[in-house]
Amino acid sequence: MPVRADKQHPSWTEQELDRLKKDFGDIFAIRTVLVTGADGFMGSHLTEALVHLGAHVHAFVRATSSGALNNIVHLRRQLKVHFADLTDRASVDYLLSELGEAPDKPYVFHLGAQAHVGESWHRPYETVMTNTVGTLNLLQSIVQQGLELEKFDTAGTSEEYGNVHEAVSHHHDFDDEGGLILHERSPINPKSVYATSKVAADFLTMNYHDAYGVPGVVTRMFNNYGSRQNPRYITGTIITQALEREQIELGNLEPLRDFCFCTDGVRGHLTVAAHGIPGDLYVYGQGENISMADWAALILRVGEEQGYWPQREIVSTPERFRPGASDVIALRVGYEKLKRETGWEPQVSWEEGISRTIAWYAANRDSWIGRVDWDQSAPKPSAVAERG
Repeated sequence: MPVRADKQHPSWTEQELDRLKKDFGDIFAIRTVLVTGADGFMGSHLTEALVHLGAHVHAFVRATSSGALNNIVHLRRQLKVHFADLTDRASVDYLLSELGEAPDKPYVFHLGAQAHVGESWHRPYETVMTNTVGTLNLLQSIVQQGLELEKFDTAGTSEEYGNVHEAVSHHHDFDDEGGLILHERSPINPKSVYATSKVAADFLTMNYHDAYGVPGVVTRMFNNYGSRQNPRYITGTIITQALEREQIELGNLEPLRDFCFCTDGVRGHLTVAAHGIPGDLYVYGQGENISMADWAALILRVGEEQGYWPQREIVSTPERFRPGASDVIALRVGYEKLKRETGWEPQVSWEEGISRTIAWYAANRDSWIGRVDWDQSAPKPSAVAERG
């Protein structure tokens, strides 16, 4: 049964769904697929795409006492949900033993993570356990159970690049104006607990490929945004504040980021899993960056033009800055390798992506109002999207 883009889940346009079928239908139809973090932001969009493609989807969702699903409840009858925990090796073993009974070689999309940079400073042990030890648990269980996979795609992050070290600046690429461009070969310099934990996950994926032949690839993402994203991320906090109050409180407005709409990100993961070479790394993103100040201004302009709010004011508050010298100054992807090998490139412009994202937040206030970090009367969130 195809997924349809309705009011609650306007993830994909009908044209995008048709193109998904054209580009990936022959690859993923009736194939066994496991998605970790399936109920998170990007995980839910990926799960939605795979269901539409006709894959037999196993959704790895972090076990909670309620057993509630936030983002894939509309798909509940079209996939198999496994409530488990990446940090609990027994539950990982149990899941993968069931996956081993599949009639084909499964694909694994590993998106489960504690994915919020700021939260990694407040929950460092949980971040490392989930992102690093959780990845190790998956890989070790695959090896010990002798599970043969088609591909194991680990979701990396642009945060792994950090800032340029002067001593290795000659290994970086810059444009004619001196702007930094980050490729697969660029040096990494993680500046947060989150980024370091993801570097470790990437390298573990490559270690297990080299040592045991696990067909691992790493898909390093550059700042995905879109519907369902936790409102504590930059795009969500701008939009939710603009919908609710006159003044938008942000942190450092100078850093540059490369924002990529979630459906293009899903196509990135599907492309790498379908065509990527095991043992290799791929990056994707929009291919251009923008300052936090200009990104906020663009969002406010689009929302004002479309009648979602009147004129709003942006203020920078020190309380929202990252600690010490941990802020990453500039992130911008050079995705030439992925385009050269597979033809992938982004299809959704910033204005279109922002418009679709605002529409989702405006239509789904109940999904985010209790999770924002700018409303002091709201209960403090206990988890961050992407754990799934």
